[in-house]
Amino acid sequence: MSPDTVAPTPPLRITGAALRRGGRELWAGLDLTVAPGELIAVLGPSGSGKTTLLRAILGLDRLSAGSIEALGEPVRRAGNRRIGYIPQQRPLPRDTALRGRDLVGLGVDGHRFGFPVSRRRDRDRVDALLDAVGARAFADRPVGLLSGGEQQRLRTGQALADDPRLLLCDEPLTSLDLANQQAVVGLIDRHRRETGAAVLLVTHDINPVLGKVDRILYLAGGRFTLGTPDEVLTSETLTALYGAPVFVMRAGDRLVVVGAPDAEASHHHHDEEHLP
Repeated sequence: MSPDTVAPTPPLRITGAALRRGGRELWAGLDLTVAPGELIAVLGPSGSGKTTLLRAILGLDRLSAGSIEALGEPVRRAGNRRIGYIPQQRPLPRDTALRGRDLVGLGVDGHRFGFPVSRRRDRDRVDALLDAVGARAFADRPVGLLSGGEQQRLRTGQALADDPRLLLCDEPLTSLDLANQQAVVGLIDRHRRETGAAVLLVTHDINPVLGKVDRILYLAGGRFTLGTPDEVLTSETLTALYGAPVFVMRAGDRLVVVGAPDAEASHHHHDEEHLP
């Protein structure tokens, strides 16, 4: 890089971040700079502050200490339309009258909630997004009657509507079958490769995204570790992070962790589970 070349502003810079909840420190001293086009997976047991970290980047929750800059600006509660957000997959009520294309349309012109997208340019944009996420076939059906995978494809299209330079994904693959997991991961990966957008993806299972992840932020036991998958997903690293014996094993093309304490996760009752 020549002396006159200005380095691009990182899509996300977190400095000295700490998070306390209920008098308990979840983690502190987090420094994270995310490069354009980088995909970082955020792992850790329930209650470790993964979703709260995303909410802090969105300006919805406050850190206990530290600062966050997103797309070159301090985060603010008003939000930034260049930050895309895919929420956790939760089925919409069956009586939801909104059509699939209307749900995607909210990302194109969100202030007209509940009204059909009318401008020709907006309609064309919605159609392009529906095609991109493979949702044209069910675009005119009520969203409440669609499967979880179909609804999540639409949420992905909605999140990509403003061509985000930073994409935050909160457990976007939960409850999806393998085919829909692969489809959603493919959409996210294609967007970041084609646009240079940075991606933070919270997941309870690293396997569906393992081949596409650049770095992993693993939160656990009031601490964190950050590095490449080969650096983080080892028995030695996770044992040090949890402060208890943890073993990482490969089963075919999947990674499995054994022995990770996860007392706060009410849905985990076994010593062996997929990462994390």
